[in-house]
Amino acid sequence: MNKLVSLLHYKKKNILSIYFTAGYPAVSDTSEILKSLQEAGVDLAEIGFPFSDPMADGPVIQRSSHIALQNGMNLDVLFNQLESVKQSLKIPIVLMGYLNPAFKYGMERFCRRCSESGVSGLIIPDLPYEVYIEKYADIFNRYDLCYIPLITPQTSDKRAVMLASAAKGFIYIVSSTNITGGKASIEDHSAYFLHIRELIPDKPLLIGFGIHDAVTFANACKSANGAIIGTAFIKSLGLDSGKEYNQIRQFTESIRVSV
Repeated sequence: MNKLVSLLHYKKKNILSIYFTAGYPAVSDTSEILKSLQEAGVDLAEIGFPFSDPMADGPVIQRSSHIALQNGMNLDVLFNQLESVKQSLKIPIVLMGYLNPAFKYGMERFCRRCSESGVSGLIIPDLPYEVYIEKYADIFNRYDLCYIPLITPQTSDKRAVMLASAAKGFIYIVSSTNITGGKASIEDHSAYFLHIRELIPDKPLLIGFGIHDAVTFANACKSANGAIIGTAFIKSLGLDSGKEYNQIRQFTESIRVSV
């Protein structure tokens, strides 16, 4: 069974997903960070494959992407790194990135390499639903990859339900109109989260954007099945290559103290 589907089948709440950029701080750090996150008890790892024009990302993730590209990170390097640790990883891996690199790589080839390297799902924010259904849904299904759509405060009810109908794994709920790393109050958006839950009662929801500490994580978990933390984790990595397990464990434990 797909690891992400399996996780969401047995765990229904307080799911902690950590996002980081492949190839940051150093190109060789991706595998070690993944293993450390697993040891620290993270439920799900979300890896960003860097792109030169990350339009939805805040300055921290933009900078990490820029450094990763300078370090020589690309899709082939990432897939080779994931394949090297696939047998030792039990947590699901989701890749998040923009359509351009995947399209240039070739979507069939991209999805095949994802499957071969143990990836469970894909988040591609600028892949329109209609294009996914027409051109790529069969490829995703062929390689057992979960299609994970994003729903924002601007998404109409009709479109939200349509996106949910195609979703596998979870639905990524964008907490606000901010770029990643914003400090929007999660509590201020509780009515929006409740509305999405009422619209989509049968699919797991994970909230992202603005989740940065124990309080925001706990508040997000009141309205959804879990939450995604990216910018705060990348900040904790700094520029120190070879991040030690204890530091990643301490970060993870600091997030879970309220749940």
